[in-house]
Amino acid sequence: MRRTSTDVNAPGTPPEPAEPARSGRRDRWADHREQRRQELVGAAVQALLRHGPTVDMDQVAATAGVSKPVLYRYFADKAQLWLAVSEVVAARVVDAVAPAVERVREERALVEATIDAYLSIIESEPTLYRFLLHEAGHPGIQQVVTGTSRQVATGLARVIGDRLRALGLDAGPAEPWAYGLVGFVQAVGDWWATHGQPIRRAALTDYLTTLLWSGIEGVRRGADLPPELTRAHERIER
Repeated sequence: MRRTSTDVNAPGTPPEPAEPARSGRRDRWADHREQRRQELVGAAVQALLRHGPTVDMDQVAATAGVSKPVLYRYFADKAQLWLAVSEVVAARVVDAVAPAVERVREERALVEATIDAYLSIIESEPTLYRFLLHEAGHPGIQQVVTGTSRQVATGLARVIGDRLRALGLDAGPAEPWAYGLVGFVQAVGDWWATHGQPIRRAALTDYLTTLLWSGIEGVRRGADLPPELTRAHERIER
């Protein structure tokens, strides 16, 4: 009997590869490629720390132990690599600030924790922070910085709103205060990094906290709070 093309199970006919097997190979390859890409981003970060914000692709390749053509297999150009590095730096900012904000419960401590956490990143990673300033004109990196600021401000607004409601106050100012706080601290942080950190972090944190808290405290004291709530809050402050 003549075997037709539809006799896929006829003796001697090799089975067709199963689609799940092909899909599994693609997934493993994609995972391997992403892992390799992250390794190269890590090497770029190390090259930045070693050579400063003006590091070039030759120096990144040397740090990674690969040739430049290998880098270009994973990144279309230098701008794409720098964008990936900026995402790593931005994630470190969020990882430092978010837990600090969540841990505090008193209003002044909230402002102080936010400021100190942000300045701590600049102090511990000055080269990476200067890299963000150096590459700030790149549209993609600017979007990363803006997105990071938005993420921090959104979390801060939620915490500030909770504090205001706990005091019986209108939570409406929470979001603009949060965005204003983040923008203010970011601007001062840029100045601090650019000028080589001329003021100790603890002193700068105290200066900024005092300035910002004066405004927030003035709003609280000027609000029409129930007397018992005001007395209770003042007892806590003492």
